[in-house]
Amino acid sequence: MATTLDPYLTFDGNASEAMHFYAKVLGGKVEYEQKFDGSPGCQNMSKEHLQQTMHISVSLGNDRRLMASDTGGMPFHGRHGITLALMYESVEEGTRIFNALAEGGKVTMALDQTFWVERFGMLEDKYGTAWMMNCGKSMLPAQP
Repeated sequence: MATTLDPYLTFDGNASEAMHFYAKVLGGKVEYEQKFDGSPGCQNMSKEHLQQTMHISVSLGNDRRLMASDTGGMPFHGRHGITLALMYESVEEGTRIFNALAEGGKVTMALDQTFWVERFGMLEDKYGTAWMMNCGKSMLPAQP
């Protein structure tokens, strides 16, 4: 049986904006989006929270997805202890994606050569999501 592990992020009112940004930058497609408004069990939510995203899914090809929702009025404490990792065979493509994700955010480790791959970098984007980028050829010796 095949298993996939797809990240699910929580936002504080800007899930739709963030996920449409990720779809554009990562070459994905928003395949489903639903607001709290009109959903069962949400009748007593505030008007503000009813307009938030209950679920959004971005297909990234190869049966991979990035999914998210807003808090819908529940406390939001940010994201801690999780980083999304991207790997690109091409340094040029990885650099382009890294720079696009970094726009308006904060680079925490500049994209540079390492001992394990041609380029590696880390950033936190403008939505508070942490990313790691590996791109180019592996610099590690082949394992037997």
